[in-house]
Parts: sequence; structure tokens; C-alpha cells
Amino acid sequence: MQVAEIKDGVAILKDGTLRSVLLVSSINFALKSDDEQSALISGYVSFLNGIDFPLQIVVQSRKLNIDQYMERLDAAEKMQENELLKMQITDYRSFVRELVDIGEIMSKRFYVVVPYDPLSNSSKGFFSRIKEAFSPAKTLQLKEARFRERKEALDGRVRQIEGGLASMGLEVARLDTQGMIELFYTMYNPDTFMNAQLTEMGKLRIDR
Repeated sequence: MQVAEIKDGVAILKDGTLRSVLLVSSINFALKSDDEQSALISGYVSFLNGIDFPLQIVVQSRKLNIDQYMERLDAAEKMQENELLKMQITDYRSFVRELVDIGEIMSKRFYVVVPYDPLSNSSKGFFSRIKEAFSPAKTLQLKEARFRERKEALDGRVRQIEGGLASMGLEVARLDTQGMIELFYTMYNPDTFMNAQLTEMGKLRIDR
């Protein structure tokens, strides 16, 4: 893996560059009117012309996980005193489970990855960038002060992207540390994730 560390909602790569990930909603373009489609295209063009750094758009497909929904149905069934309604909930649970299993229903999530490379920072002088090229931050050796400086620059880019996407009517949510860990975990371990959910960071305990 190229990721050395994830903290404060930022992925630190082994070469010292940073990544932030935005979860973005989708728009059914085909259902829009001609005027709305033209406005969206114009807004997207303006959005692209307004950025001077690379972006990565990731579309992740995964099998729909309905475990939590099924647990709520199970709880509702146990609390239901009306026998007829209880039977209907039981039949509905079986129908939903069979539909998902047979149909292989997939959910799609859309992400925008915002990078920050200190060597591409045009506000720094040529010799400053050359100096950093010969001493890149490695793994966990990235000093806190340098990390905060780079994260601030990354945050500025993230705010710019968030504003541009929001102007097109898209909903944007920046992944926190837990969200970043789960994203990478599902990418590298898709089968394991379906059977073993990750523990929240706040509930982790290290035995010494």
C-alpha cells in the first residue's frame, strides 16, 4: 500500500503527499430538462476551468449491504403483538433477502480525491521545492508542523472543490479518519468487509 498513515481525515502517502476524499452524491442527468442539462454542463466546465491541480474521480460498486435494515425488521417483528402483521413482516424480510441475494443488487458510491503535493505548490520558490525533493517526508516521520502546514493547503483545495460541486446541486461530505479507513479497507478487502465490519476507532483498545 502507498498509504503510510491516516490522521485527521487525511491520508499521508509514503512520498509525503496528502490526500483528502470527498463523498459526492449523483444526479440523474437524463431526467433533467434541456435548460437544466445545459446549466449543469456549463457549471461543470466552469468548475474544471477553476482548478489548477489534478483530481481523481472514483466510482465504487459494492454489493448492497442490508444487514442493519434486516436487524431493524427483526426487532420490529419481535415487538409486534398483532400476529397477522408479524407474519407480514416475516414474509417481507424473506422477500427482501431473496431479492438482494438473487438479483445481486449493487450500490454505487462516488468519490473525489483531492491531492496535495508540496512539490507542486507554486507559492514556493524553485530552490525550496528542490530541497523538499531531496528530503521527502517518509511514513510516520512527517513532522507535525509540516503536516499542519500541508493540511492547511489541502483544506483550501477541499473547500474550493466542495464549493464548486455544491454549485451544481451536488451534496458533498468529506470523509473523516474512520471513513477513510473503511474506504481503504473495503477497497483492499472487499470480501472480508462483507463478513466482518470494522470497529469504530473510539472503541479500539490496545492491550499492553
